[in-house]
Amino acid sequence: MQSMKKTIHITIILFVISILTSCSGYEKVLKSTDYDSKFDAAMRYYNEERWSRARQLFENLALYYRGSEHAEDIAWYYGQSLMKSDYFYNAAYQFKTFSKRYPYSDRAEEAAFLSAYCKYMDSPSHTLDQTSTKGAIAELEQFTDRYPNSPHIPEANAYLDELRDKIMQKDYEIAIGYYNTESYRAAVVALTNFINLYPDSKHREEAMYTIIKAGFEYAINSREDKMKERLQQVVNNFDKFAATFNNSKHLSECQNIYNRCKAELAKLENNG
Repeated sequence: MQSMKKTIHITIILFVISILTSCSGYEKVLKSTDYDSKFDAAMRYYNEERWSRARQLFENLALYYRGSEHAEDIAWYYGQSLMKSDYFYNAAYQFKTFSKRYPYSDRAEEAAFLSAYCKYMDSPSHTLDQTSTKGAIAELEQFTDRYPNSPHIPEANAYLDELRDKIMQKDYEIAIGYYNTESYRAAVVALTNFINLYPDSKHREEAMYTIIKAGFEYAINSREDKMKERLQQVVNNFDKFAATFNNSKHLSECQNIYNRCKAELAKLENNG
């Protein structure tokens, strides 16, 4: 037992020494002014998939070799190291810079795609701000326009569909949010705009249904001189909904709203 404990203890010590020696060696390389050796070390770390170390070395090398014959390779592997380290925002910038700086390189098309891909990867959940998602869409569209015969086109189109769906989901939830907070006029406007912008959306039925509910609440609480026009708009929206979704699970509820609208319109007509 004692012998086993001693063996384990020695193994741990040797492991720690190995780690410290490795770190010490890396630090020396990082601080070294022997840039050829530093480049070789960066490539070795890259091939060993030690992305963090490779990334730092390539970043250091990029300044020294700017404009030299090694500059393109360093820029390329620096971008790859960033991407493989999940630094997608920085990687996107690096690949975009690469494609502009080396437009005639054999890697230019791949760099343009990877710039767009990294922006796609950097896009957040639909519940968050979608500014970067819109930027990713623009980048992917630019890539497909510039390289229509690229083997990456199917992949790029799939990413575009996913990102556009994310934007659509965000817009839908914002529009529905107006109804949930009883901002009925804003809900009608936002949901109508949503349907016009996304006519084939999977949310079209729910959006039209909510427009009817919100429209009725908005109309019934309006001033009398505005009520007739707004009730009539609900009737018109019901007609569109019933024609489009005649088997909808919401049809009965919407029919009841329609009937109430017609009853209110009859009252207004009699009072007039």
